[in-house]
Amino acid sequence: MIFPMVCEACNSALTDNETTLCTSCRHHLPVTNYHFNNKEVVKKVLYGRVKLENASALLHFSKKGIVQQILHNLKYRGHEDIGAFLGKWFGTELATLEDYKNIDVIVPVPLYKTKMRERGYNQVAKFGKEIAIALNATYNDSVLIKTKPTKTQVFKGRLKRWNDDGALFNISDQQQLAGKHILLVDDIITTGATIEACATVLLKINKIKLSVVTMAIAD
Repeated sequence: MIFPMVCEACNSALTDNETTLCTSCRHHLPVTNYHFNNKEVVKKVLYGRVKLENASALLHFSKKGIVQQILHNLKYRGHEDIGAFLGKWFGTELATLEDYKNIDVIVPVPLYKTKMRERGYNQVAKFGKEIAIALNATYNDSVLIKTKPTKTQVFKGRLKRWNDDGALFNISDQQQLAGKHILLVDDIITTGATIEACATVLLKINKIKLSVVTMAIAD
């Protein structure tokens, strides 16, 4: 039996010229355009915590909104092509900006090894790989390592999350990234605790620059 391809947001059948999202849902996505305008918005989430060259998020995330549905399908239903779709879209736009033309390597926020085995994939992998292609950069998912598991972060306060994430990450080989401009990628930024924890470790590498992009930012 052949099943029709359906929209990842509304579950309506896609036409032959549509992929991942139907035209209507694509039109109604809450795009931030922060990389074109308001470039400091995402950086302000991490202001005074880590030094970033540039930071942006593609979409606004809100509870029970269209972006939550899309990210749920990506993370928990195995629909990895969503990451590729968003990465190709975002990467194409970032490639037009001087801020992102000197990126050397794309590094995804990693999963802990048991979570990786359970899920079978890192939900930001295809997102990062497509951005790497668009920016003519290297994709490296082996240098940043998550060293211990964490429970769901949904109900944790900002301070609790920061404390939990503080010693979660390590670098396998600092020399690989020395002197590079790294673009750290993740699915969503809320309090910035996870990004901060990753960035704190990465910024210990000699003479690097660090930028961040995510699929979405919580309102």
